[in-house]
Amino acid sequence: MQLQQLAYFVAVAEVRHFTQAAQTLGVAQPSLSKQVRALETELGASLFSRARGNITLTPAGEALLPLAKRILADVDTARLEVQELAGLRSGRVRLGATPSLCAGLLADVLRRFHSAYPGIRLLVEEGGSHDLVREVTRGALDLALVILPLAGDTPLVTSPILRENLVVVSPREVPGESPQGRNSPYLPSRPQFRITDLRDRPLVMFRPGYDLREATIGACRQAGFEPRFAVEGGEMDAVLRFVEVGLGIAVVPSMVLAGRPGLRGTPLALDGEPGSAPRRGAPGLQRTIALAHRKDVAPTHAAQAFRQALVRHVREAAESGSLPPGVHSLVAP
Repeated sequence: MQLQQLAYFVAVAEVRHFTQAAQTLGVAQPSLSKQVRALETELGASLFSRARGNITLTPAGEALLPLAKRILADVDTARLEVQELAGLRSGRVRLGATPSLCAGLLADVLRRFHSAYPGIRLLVEEGGSHDLVREVTRGALDLALVILPLAGDTPLVTSPILRENLVVVSPREVPGESPQGRNSPYLPSRPQFRITDLRDRPLVMFRPGYDLREATIGACRQAGFEPRFAVEGGEMDAVLRFVEVGLGIAVVPSMVLAGRPGLRGTPLALDGEPGSAPRRGAPGLQRTIALAHRKDVAPTHAAQAFRQALVRHVREAAESGSLPPGVHSLVAP
């Protein structure tokens, strides 16, 4: 089995077309087909069903695809690791982060790292925590800032970095245009809300794969009710805009409200009896952000350098009081 054969197999599997795969890789189609057939002979099983030109994966192909992608990703990482031994003058860091972090804290860390290591390519993938965990696990990302706890048994090492408050975001009230009925997205002004205050309120909900979706739904169910969605399926920017125009309210990290004067964030308390006001200082809904990498593959030198830059930035920001509102450092001083 050769790496070139695996690369050809993955290319065909992704586009489901031998000619298009060959064009993408810049090789002759007969050569690509020959290598795929050699791989099938080596494995003793057909990887593609080629009935009437319709290319589909066989069960053997379905089983091989994630393994082949992982092998190729690890080989690429090994190649870069050797190059980096020259002193971090070249290489890359593939980093995943949630939208709230991409829009806030992460930009300053990336700027700091790029200034120190201008030869290192920075590849950033923005997504929900569950999606990022999957990408790190299959070797598509070196590091990811994910939300704890992780669901299920994952082959990842996690280091808590930050804890951030979640708030109820609602449109700011406009005199004469902000009805205060039970179904209104305009919430009355209070220092704090309970989860039960969200009952029957229209919610703008993130797409599946966002931990914020599960956190909100789980908190509502624990409080004894099913949330009602006005709109669902958006990314962070879309959700905030939908709230801004009055479609509903949402539960989001406090840091994303910077530069959004049309929105108001209210802390969300977890205690309190129905009909009672939240207790002052009651514990709020929070989430813990951790840096994750695979257990079975040591981070590259470039990834380790990025981790050091991130930890240093968080520590210094906490000491100077410049962390975003509602964000707290979990890095040792």
